[in-house]
Amino acid sequence: MCVDYRALNKITVADKYPIPNIDELLDELYGASIFSKIDLRSGYYQIRVNPSDIEKTAFRTHSGHYEFKVMPFGLTNTPSTFQSAMNDLFRPFLRQFVLVFFDDILVYSDTMDHHIQHLRTVLNSLLTHQFLAKASKCCFGQNRVLFLGHMVSKEGVQVDQDKVSAVESWPVPKNVREVRGFLGLTGYYRRFVKHYGIIARPLTMLTKKDGFKWGESASLAFETLKKALLSAPVLRLPDFSQPFVVECDASSEGVGAILIQEGHPVAYFSKGFSTNNKLKSAYDRELLALVLAVQKWHHYLMGRHFFIKTDHYTLKFLLEQRVTTVEQQRLLLKLMPYDFSILHKSGKENRGADALSRRPSTAHLCTLVLPNSVLFDDVIAGLQEDAYTRTILQKLSHDPSSVPNFSLVNSLLLYKGRVVIPDVPAIRQSILHEGHNSPIAGHGGFLKTYRRISLQFFWPFLKQDVRSHVQQCLTCQQQKYETLSPAGLLQPLPIPQRIWEDISLDFIVGLPISNRFDTILVVVDRLSKYSHFLPLSHPFTAKSVAALFVKEIVRLHGFPRSIVSDRDTIFLSHFWQELFRLGHTSLKMSTSYHPQTDGQTEVVNRCLEAYLRCFAHEQPSKWSFFLAWAEYSYNTGLHSSAHTTPFNVVYGRDPPPLYPYVFGNTQNEELEQQLLTRDDMLQVLRSNLQKAQDRMKSQADQKRRDLSFEVGDAVVLRIQPYRQRSLSKKRCEKLSPRFFGPYFITKKVGKVAYELALPADSRVHPVFHVSLLKPAKGPIPTSPIPPLPITRDWQMDLQPAQVLAHRWQHANGHSTLELLILWATRPHEEATWEDYDLLAAQYPYFRLEDKSFFREGSIDTIPKPIQVYSRKNKAGRLNDGSKLINLEYLDLLYGACFDPFHPLREAVGFYGISGAENKEITD
Repeated sequence: MCVDYRALNKITVADKYPIPNIDELLDELYGASIFSKIDLRSGYYQIRVNPSDIEKTAFRTHSGHYEFKVMPFGLTNTPSTFQSAMNDLFRPFLRQFVLVFFDDILVYSDTMDHHIQHLRTVLNSLLTHQFLAKASKCCFGQNRVLFLGHMVSKEGVQVDQDKVSAVESWPVPKNVREVRGFLGLTGYYRRFVKHYGIIARPLTMLTKKDGFKWGESASLAFETLKKALLSAPVLRLPDFSQPFVVECDASSEGVGAILIQEGHPVAYFSKGFSTNNKLKSAYDRELLALVLAVQKWHHYLMGRHFFIKTDHYTLKFLLEQRVTTVEQQRLLLKLMPYDFSILHKSGKENRGADALSRRPSTAHLCTLVLPNSVLFDDVIAGLQEDAYTRTILQKLSHDPSSVPNFSLVNSLLLYKGRVVIPDVPAIRQSILHEGHNSPIAGHGGFLKTYRRISLQFFWPFLKQDVRSHVQQCLTCQQQKYETLSPAGLLQPLPIPQRIWEDISLDFIVGLPISNRFDTILVVVDRLSKYSHFLPLSHPFTAKSVAALFVKEIVRLHGFPRSIVSDRDTIFLSHFWQELFRLGHTSLKMSTSYHPQTDGQTEVVNRCLEAYLRCFAHEQPSKWSFFLAWAEYSYNTGLHSSAHTTPFNVVYGRDPPPLYPYVFGNTQNEELEQQLLTRDDMLQVLRSNLQKAQDRMKSQADQKRRDLSFEVGDAVVLRIQPYRQRSLSKKRCEKLSPRFFGPYFITKKVGKVAYELALPADSRVHPVFHVSLLKPAKGPIPTSPIPPLPITRDWQMDLQPAQVLAHRWQHANGHSTLELLILWATRPHEEATWEDYDLLAAQYPYFRLEDKSFFREGSIDTIPKPIQVYSRKNKAGRLNDGSKLINLEYLDLLYGACFDPFHPLREAVGFYGISGAENKEITD
C-alpha cells in the first residue's frame, strides 16, 4: 500500500543520507568466488515509526481511518532512514565481506570456509536486531549470483540477460515518453556498451522540446543499441593493487575511453561533443577527452599512479609543454591532483577508444593546409640531400638508441612525432608561407606562427627562421600597428628672447555656423603664451587670412620674427610666403603629418575647445559670442610652466578687476620701476619656461625610444588616418593600409626628421618625423612603388581613371545614372559605383563625354517614364514644373548632354553636366 504523502513531505526536513553508488559496490567484489544473497521481507515495514509521529501517517479508506505503526512507502525520508539502518547494522563488515543496497544484502568471500563464517556473522546480526529475510528470494554459496541487475561471478560483471532479452522485442518508440523508457534501460547498462554516448545521440536529441521526428538515424541508433546490449561483454572487476590504464581518444563527434587492467576492460565511457567542442582543434579535443575520462573514473584513479594512453603524440609531453590558452590551463589544472604518466599509442593500437569516439570515422582538423602528398614526397627526397638529416638516418639504421627522439615512419623522419624538414629552401619557405601568410594562419605574430608550425614540423633553428620570416613579411609591415613606444626623443623649440617675436598659428575647423563664422584662427606667442582667437568664415583664402592677421596681430605686435605652423594650404600658398618674406618673418612648417611639431598651439586649441563646449554646448550656434571671453579667460589664467598669467607677462600687471574695487595709496608707481620689474619678470619667465621644457622633455622621453636612420636606409611610412575627399559614398578607412613604401632616406633633417625619396608624382612634402617611420625588413620589391594616395593637404587623392560600366538605379519613381569608376592607383577590386551628377561636379576635367560606354550597349529594362528635374533649391526640395520623359528619348538626352551645340541643350535641364543652366523641359 502506498499513501499520497505529498502534503506531509512538503513540510518535512529532508534527510540527505548518501545512497551507495552501484558501480562502486560492484568494484568491491574483486577476488570473490563464493556469493550469497539475502533479500529482506517487506524491508520498510520492519522499522517502527516513532510513537509521537504515528498520527502524521494517518490516511482514510472506505472502511475507516488508519495510522501506520511501521515505516510506510511514500514518505520523503523512508529510503534514507532504511539505508542508514542497514549501514549501522553491518557497519563493522561493510565492504569487507558484505554489501548492502537498501533491502538487498550480498555476502561475498574468496573461499567456502571464509564464506560460512561470513554468513554466520551476517545472519546473527539480522537475528539480533530482529530483521526477517524472505527465504524464496535468498540464495547461498553460489558461484554466480544476480545482484542489482548485474550477474556477478569470479570472472567479473555482466548484464542481466533476462532483462536484456526483453530489449530484443522492444517496439519502436512512438513518442518522447517511450524513447525515454528505452534510454532508461539501456543507460543503466551503458558501462557495458562501447561508444554508447555516440550511438544514443540521435535518440537523445528526440527527447528535446519539439524534437521528436523519428528518422533513419534514430532507427539505426535504436537497432544498434539493442544489438550492443545483447552482445555486451563481461567486464573485469577492478583490482586496486594493480595499476589502471586509461585509453582515450577524441574525434569531431565525441570522446571515448576504456578503463583497463592487465589488458582486460573494466569499464567503457563515451560522450558526444557539443557544437562548441566540435569546433575545437584536434589537440584541444584530445586534451578534453583525457580530462573527461580521468574525472569519470575518479574513484578508481585518485591516490594511485596510473597510465594514460593516447594516439595524439603531442599530449605525451603535456606536463612539459607551455600551455598557450586559458581553456588548456583550465583543463590542465583539473589534472593536477592525479599521479599519472602519459604514453603514446598509435591509432592502429588504440582501436578500442578510437571506436568509442567516432561513428564511423571522421578526420582530424589539419593545422596547416598543405598539399601533403606532394610536400612529403619532396621532404623524403630532400632527406638525402641535407647532411644533417642524412647523418640522422645513418644513425637510425645502425644504432637507434644514439638518436632517441628520432624515428622513421613511412619513409618520413620524425623528431618527437614531428616531421623533420631537410635544408631545402623551397620546402621550408612553403611551410613558413603556409604557416604565416595563408588565410588560415592570418599573418599571426611570431609566437602564433611558431606554435602553428612547430606542432607538426621540425628543423634546426626553426624558431629563428620563423622570427625572420615574420619580421620580413611586407604585408605585416604595411598593415599592422606598432606596439613599440613612439620613436624620436622630444626636440623642444628654442626659448624665444622677446614677446611676440616667435609665434605659432593653427586653425580650429568644423565648428557650427555662428554669426557667419565657422572657423577660428588661433595665434599664440611662444614666450608669454598670450593668445588671440580670430573668427573666420568659409570660404577663406590666403589673402583674407593675411589681411586679418595684419589687422589683429601686426597692428598690435608688429611682424613676428618666426611663425610655426602646420602644412595647411593657406600657409603653403605663394601669397602667404611672399607677404612674410617681405616682413622678414621666417616661416617654420611642421614635418609632414606630424602636428606635434606645433604642440603649443595644439594645447591652446584643446583649452579653447573645452571652454566653448562648457558654455556653448546647449546652443552650439552661439559659440562666437563667447570667443572674446574665452580669449580673456585664457590670457588671464595662470600658466603652469610660466608660473604667471600671459596678461601679466605682456602688460607687466594683473588685469583690472571686473568688479568694483577701492584702490589703495600704492597705485601710482613710477614708470621706470614698472619697466624694470617687467624686465625682471621676463627673465624669470624664460627661466621657468626652460625648467618646464626640460621637465616636459624628461617625462616625454620616458615614453619614447631613440630611433635613428642613415641616408640610404629603407623605411616604410605610416599615413593613417588621413582625411578623405569622397563622393556620396565614404571609403573604408578601417581596412586601409597603415604603412606605405618602402622608400629610401635621402637626407637627415635635424635630429628627428628625414627626407624620403618619394615617387615623382607624389604631391606631399617629403620630410617626415621619425615616429612615422619604421625600418623596412626583407628584400625590397623591384617593381615601381605607387605614389602616395594623398595630396599635400593630406586628403585622399581619389582620381577617376576609367569607367568600367554603367547602370540605372530606380527608386521612388526616380532614376539615377551610376558609373562603375576605377580609381587611379587603386586596384580593380576597389572600383565603386558613383552617382553621375556628383562625379561630373567633383571632377569636371574628367571628360565623361569622351567615354564610349554610353553607346556600347543597350538598356535591358522595359522603357518606363523617369523624372528629369530642375536644380534643387537650398532646402533640398525640387522645383515645380518637372516633366516626364520616356527612356526611348534617352539618346536625344545623351546628345544634348555631351554635345555643347546640341539644340536640346537649352530645352532640357540636366543637373550637374557641363555647367549648362538648368531649365524645365518645354512642351
